[in-house]
Amino acid sequence: MAVKDVAAAVFQVWFGVALVFFDQIAKLAVLKRLHQNESIPVIPNILHITLVYNTGSAFGLFRHKNWILAYISIAAIVLILWLLIRRTEFHRPLHLHIWRYSLLLVLSGATGNLIDRVRWGYVVDFLDFRVWPVFNLADSLITCGAAGLVYLLCRKHTFA
Repeated sequence: MAVKDVAAAVFQVWFGVALVFFDQIAKLAVLKRLHQNESIPVIPNILHITLVYNTGSAFGLFRHKNWILAYISIAAIVLILWLLIRRTEFHRPLHLHIWRYSLLLVLSGATGNLIDRVRWGYVVDFLDFRVWPVFNLADSLITCGAAGLVYLLCRKHTFA
């Protein structure tokens, strides 16, 4: 493995760790300052910080199935790690970067939410745009990473 490949891998690991760290710090800050279902307007009628304990998955589906969702998260994390470690060829170097960073975003988000499930028994959600269910930074990471993967799947001749 070339030195630049090792440096890129080390950067990606630290980038992923930093994302999980920021997610957890944001959640702890909200937990420290708000009570459940308490809301503070940041931009009135647009963005509020609202503390919600989510015992389910996206959109509150599968409520009170925390341990099942934790096991699913662990399986997803293992699969993503395997995908990141295995050699994947793309026709364009940019597509390889999109692949790696998209997987890294999903991995970081899944890890952040798994930490919540194990630590608290629920996921801490707090970003409230009033037109969408309350979510958190980890959910945003998962969504952005999934969007990158969908982009790659929609490209013709992406994989070698």
